[in-house]
Amino acid sequence: MHDSQPAGITVLGATGSIGVNTLDVVSRYPGRFNVIALTGNTDVEALAGQCERFLPRYAVMADPDAAERLAALLRNTAPDVQVLGGRDALVEVAGLPAVDFVMAAIVGAAGLLPCLEAARRGKRVLLANKEALVMSGALFMQAVRDNDAVLLPIDSEHNAILQCMPDNYTAGHAPRGVRKIMLTASGGPFRTLPVSKLAGVTPAQACAHPNWEMGRKISVDSATMMNKGLEVIEAGWLFDLPLEKIKVLIHPQSILHSMVEYDDGSVIAQLGNPDMRIPITHALAWPERIDSGAAQLDLAAVGSLQFEDPDRAHFPCLELACHAWRQGGTAPAILNAANEVAVQAFLDKQIAFTSIPRLIEHAMERCTVHDGTSLQVILEDDAAARRQARDYIDSDRMQASS
Repeated sequence: MHDSQPAGITVLGATGSIGVNTLDVVSRYPGRFNVIALTGNTDVEALAGQCERFLPRYAVMADPDAAERLAALLRNTAPDVQVLGGRDALVEVAGLPAVDFVMAAIVGAAGLLPCLEAARRGKRVLLANKEALVMSGALFMQAVRDNDAVLLPIDSEHNAILQCMPDNYTAGHAPRGVRKIMLTASGGPFRTLPVSKLAGVTPAQACAHPNWEMGRKISVDSATMMNKGLEVIEAGWLFDLPLEKIKVLIHPQSILHSMVEYDDGSVIAQLGNPDMRIPITHALAWPERIDSGAAQLDLAAVGSLQFEDPDRAHFPCLELACHAWRQGGTAPAILNAANEVAVQAFLDKQIAFTSIPRLIEHAMERCTVHDGTSLQVILEDDAAARRQARDYIDSDRMQASS
């Protein structure tokens, strides 16, 4: 989609790692993209710097107090940028008529409503927020179909699978001739750590991913492999495949990003250095190919590629996610909500690393699963799971102090 008019783009979650990488790619093609809106959560200084450089029409802080601070910062340096605050403003800038592309990179459930709005407005949705599909897959995919939106995944694994599909393939349709897809996972920083030592790992250790530079929440998800569990659910919706056709394979080097096995025995893989600018650039330029700025892959320097099946005892979160996908309905939303609370509690040093799957299981056992076709019900079950998770944390802390 490149003609004389630059494509208008909103970057939801501009101050996170995906947002920063997106703007790096955009900056390489000043005549191709026009930044319409940038959004952040609380990092006022980072968003102010981006606004001064890219001069969007709108800047949104999800936190209203942060929006006031941003407006004060930009008053002299970028006075034409209109600063908005609050969750409704995130939804508004996702659906603006001037916007062609929406990079959906808000972490967690907070990104659901603006993602849905982008789909309903028929945008090209560059989906880095996997929670939109995990929480509301049926609703989201229906919105994509009904409004002729273009859905392109940004997760390196799902983007790799898309690249391994036939050229005319579009997300949300069951691919013909596919026997299974294989999602690769690095295994995170604790892949070789004995299970007996997992209880003592620290947030700093969990956030030290061996291959990727990521935010703290997704780094912990990688360490527990919940990230891969959420990606299994996401892949099911994106490629309209049942659980038995989705396989997870640990690949410590993070060079081969995923594979598709066809009925004739062919296995097609996508390889590249672990640099998120590669899938971002693929989605921004699709169906063209343009330079991402990533270093070229030197397979001789890599030397060898390893693969192994995940140890389910080592990574119970992966099985919890598969169980939620089998249950269907709002079970994935309940799983996701409990996980968000659990990860934050671990990062805040309120619970141990090994308490994360226990907390999630606790919430899943106590929350009623409903049909997942109503946004209101999804959000209600999300809230119920968060209450259950927080109750677990409170009781856990009480037991620890008694």
